Parts: sequence; structure tokens; C-alpha cells
Amino acid sequence: MNFEELRDYLENRMKMQHIYQPTMIRTLLESKNVASVEAIARAFLQDDTSQIDYYIEIAKNMPGKVLRKNKVVEYKDDKFMLISPDFTDKQRQTLMQICNHKILEYEKKFGGKIWIHRARSSRIITGSNRYNVLKNAKSRCELCGIHKDEKALDVDHIVPINKGGPNVIENMQALCYTCNSQKRDTDSTDFRLWHGMYEKREKNCIFCKPDKFEFENLLAFALKDKYPVTSLHYLVMPKRHISSFFELGSSEHKACLNLLEDVKRKILEKDKTVTGFNIGINIGKDAGQTIFHCHIHLIPRRIGDVSNPEGGVRNIISEKGKWK
Repeated sequence: MNFEELRDYLENRMKMQHIYQPTMIRTLLESKNVASVEAIARAFLQDDTSQIDYYIEIAKNMPGKVLRKNKVVEYKDDKFMLISPDFTDKQRQTLMQICNHKILEYEKKFGGKIWIHRARSSRIITGSNRYNVLKNAKSRCELCGIHKDEKALDVDHIVPINKGGPNVIENMQALCYTCNSQKRDTDSTDFRLWHGMYEKREKNCIFCKPDKFEFENLLAFALKDKYPVTSLHYLVMPKRHISSFFELGSSEHKACLNLLEDVKRKILEKDKTVTGFNIGINIGKDAGQTIFHCHIHLIPRRIGDVSNPEGGVRNIISEKGKWK
């Protein structure tokens, strides 16, 4: 394939499902048209941010913590620094040689076992299985709920392979790299059960089957209050039937807060007279809750809607609006 043909392939005919094709071609070009499979694999690794993210967590939470505790390094502004005076070039070389010796000594003692936690040869997950696991999880971590666009997801074996777990889709779940790295090979917790709890609905709850709502995401929705305190008063709530804000999972908290931000933005676009907001949650009968499906009030405020707004939400208890 000559220059023009390869250029045409890259620009017009190449159908991409991942970065692998252009990465492989770039590696071959950098190596004057020939590269080992290992070199190409290393190029993939270099561009795989999930691997970088994985080792960022390792650096922070394993050697980083130990070295900080022993006052070898300090951590500031996303950087590690040796707590040491400037070394001479000779001193620096001596210390680096000691590091190299320690690495070689450890590798000699334990061999390939030191990388077994990242080995894939014994637990290869096919592309179709990976796709279906992520699809079923709706591209979210089945423990913390974070989306794949925010943090890279791994497909995890629920019962670890080294504990006899089968390499089948029924034994797989989607976890973000943080949750997966914290799950030990001895742990067989099935976090898919957590995902099912988001589907809980109560037959007689008016918020579990609303007539209509204007905004939603995977775990929350928003609708206008039928008895608004002010114009464009909205309620934001989780889709799951749960009574208290304090009982929400972290992913539901985030879903509700994201939706609050979305609704606030739409209100400001629609009504230029809005100059402020009150956000309120009634939790429990004694706090005024009458519908026991957690919901968050987003109440737009405008100049002059009350004679004296000082104290804001403190005014829910008479005479407590004044704080000084």
C-alpha cells in the first residue's frame, strides 16, 4: 500500500470501534514499518487511560501512603516530592542503583507473581461478554453508580477465577477501576443485587408513578410542584421509593444533585426575574414530610416576593429567621 492508499484508508475507509487501528499503524510508522507484537501492545497500554488511572490509584494509595508515613516523600498539587536536600549526581546515581537492585532482587524472588493481579491470560473476557455486561449495567459501576464517561469501567469476575469462578457472563459485573481495585480476590460480593434496588417502586406512592415529568436521568427525575410556593417550583427526587434523603446511595445523591443543577439552569433560562433559590428537604413527620418518597424542593426566589427574605430557610420555625 503506497502513501496515498494508506492516507485514504486512514482518512476515509477505516471504520473504528476503538483506537487500536490508528495506534497500531502509528507504532509501525514510528518503527520504520516493523514492530513486535509486544511493542504494539505497549503502545495500546500507553493510550489506555484506564490503565493509567489504575496505576495513579496504586501510586497514591500504596507506596505513596507508606513513603509519606516514613517521611520519605510529601504530596502536594498532584505531585510527589522527595523530602530531601539536593543530591549530587553521584549520590543520585548511587540511590538509583540501590532502587534497581531492590527491584531485581524482588523480581528474582517472586517472579511473575508480582503482576498476577493484572494478568488477563487466565481470565480473558470476550468483547461480546464485555459489551453485554456494560449494557446490562447501563454503563455504570454496579457498586458506586459512576458512569463510564467519568471513570473507566472494568468487567469483574464475581467469584474470582482463582477461587473456581467460571469465566461466563453470569459471573461478571461492571465495576469502576477504583471499586474493582479495592475488591480482593477473596471477595465474592455480587454488586448486581445493588443495581436491582434502584428499581423499587411503591404501588400507592404518587411519586413512584407520576403523571409526567419534565427532566430525568438514570436514577432521578423532576416535576413541577402541584402546589407551588412560587412560580416554577420544582421537586427533584430519586426514582427508587425511599423515604429519607439520608438513605440514598451515593449514585442517587449525585443523580439528584446533577438534576437540581439542570433544572436550576432551565429555570434561569426561562425566567430572567429569578434572582435566588431555596432548596429544602422534609425528612420525617416532625419535619413536615407528608409524602414519604424522598423529594427535594427547588424554589425560585425573586426580588420582592416577601417583604424581608432575611434568614431564608431559618424561617420554617417562627421567630428563628433572625440569627443575630
